[in-house]
Amino acid sequence: MKWLKRTKTIAQTVYRFGLAELVSGHIRQSWLRAVFDKIPQSAETKNEPLPVRLRLALENLGPIFVKFGQVLSTRPDLIPPAYAQELAKLQDRVPPFDAELSRRQIEASLGHSIETLYAEFETRPVASASIAQVHKARLHSGEQVAVKVLRPNLLPVIEQDLALLRFGAGWVERLFADGKRLKPREVVAEFDKYLHDELDLMREAANASQLGRNFQNSSMLIVPKVFYDYCSRDVLTIEWMDGTPVADIAALKAKGIDLKQLARYGVEIFFTQVFRNGFFHADMHPGNILVADDGRYIALDFGIVGSLTDYDKRYLAINFLAFFNRDYHRVATAHIESGWVPADTRAEELESAVRAVCEPIFNKPLSQISFGLVLMRLFETSRRFNVEIQPQLVLLQKTLLNIEGLGRQLDPDLDLWATAKPFLTQWMAEQVGPKAFFNNLKNEAPDWAQILPALPRKLNMLVDENRQQEMRDAYIHLVKIQQQQSLWLAVIAVALVLTLLFK
Repeated sequence: MKWLKRTKTIAQTVYRFGLAELVSGHIRQSWLRAVFDKIPQSAETKNEPLPVRLRLALENLGPIFVKFGQVLSTRPDLIPPAYAQELAKLQDRVPPFDAELSRRQIEASLGHSIETLYAEFETRPVASASIAQVHKARLHSGEQVAVKVLRPNLLPVIEQDLALLRFGAGWVERLFADGKRLKPREVVAEFDKYLHDELDLMREAANASQLGRNFQNSSMLIVPKVFYDYCSRDVLTIEWMDGTPVADIAALKAKGIDLKQLARYGVEIFFTQVFRNGFFHADMHPGNILVADDGRYIALDFGIVGSLTDYDKRYLAINFLAFFNRDYHRVATAHIESGWVPADTRAEELESAVRAVCEPIFNKPLSQISFGLVLMRLFETSRRFNVEIQPQLVLLQKTLLNIEGLGRQLDPDLDLWATAKPFLTQWMAEQVGPKAFFNNLKNEAPDWAQILPALPRKLNMLVDENRQQEMRDAYIHLVKIQQQQSLWLAVIAVALVLTLLFK
């Protein structure tokens, strides 16, 4: 009966925030559209724009729907920009759960009492969100740590809301004129995976360790150490980090932090993660970033990461360089070569569409051009060409918008292109020049060491296999000839018998 109660709550929320208007304009069936048009609208929010009403409704429905809205905000290829921008404002802040529940969750998950695990444990959480909350603690060895604990009994609530989202997605696909293109069931499935990934804190621990190795001894970024002996699927214990929130500009200035340098660091960290490591922190909003007193960034919350193949990195770099050189034909051909658009797409048509989108952007000074906006406009253009937007590229675009917004908050005159172009140019040179050839040769050397000695034997086996196949083919051919001959002989014999009988 709980799902019936939840369905009723959703229906009341749709009425309260006037979301029938959002639905009716997209329904295929005229009779059903007329029904939705007659649903009265609550006076409470009728003067608010539809994107705002949708955001308020999701906040009212609770944490899981808030997270779903956050995921939708990263899909400008599926929803209009006004909705994407409004949903990006959703805040994942909820009251903390009871400290005693938190203690029991830790003890049950790690198999020891709080006193055995930690020398000190602050029962009042320092942060709380829909999935987990964080407590400050100290290990018996003396290290200050942050202990992240999943909310207890969360999975049944998540599964209930996910089931309702799947049900709604199915009807959207059936009833909406644009239902199939929006791929609502695929979007919900993607959200399902993303949410269940966040429910496994060992995955977050592994993400933090990987990022820490990638930026070991970095002069730009600090990643907290993971204490694996105090981690499980439900509990994450990492090094406690003291720093200034990156959004507190006044405090950063008071500490003498070089904001222009900090802004450049942000861009360099992003491009290092994407093009050098192919592994990037995909939730770099200001709430997840502190600044150390020595001017380095401190990364927090590693639940969402993205990864890129060498293939993706290469075509992404080609696209960025081509965009800023206004070589739209290269942008189009790169999209076709990479498989990001259907193979039968005409390069000239895609080139024209990209030019129409990007030329207005380039009327601004380079220091005001947004990389993230370029990608967003590209995703909008993609609708015309049935582009299958890759999830890792959507995460990348979201992260890039976060980094740009942060960089320009720190330094309004930040020229992202001037900061990024040398990095991209050098990376491309390393990928396609003689240096790249020798690096690839060195990387493949262990495989060649095994392949080369065995090559004569394998070639001989291949030749033998080919000979055996030829012999089998010849035998089959001979059998077929014999069968044909036997058939003709049988026909001749029957003809002779018939001739003798009817003389």
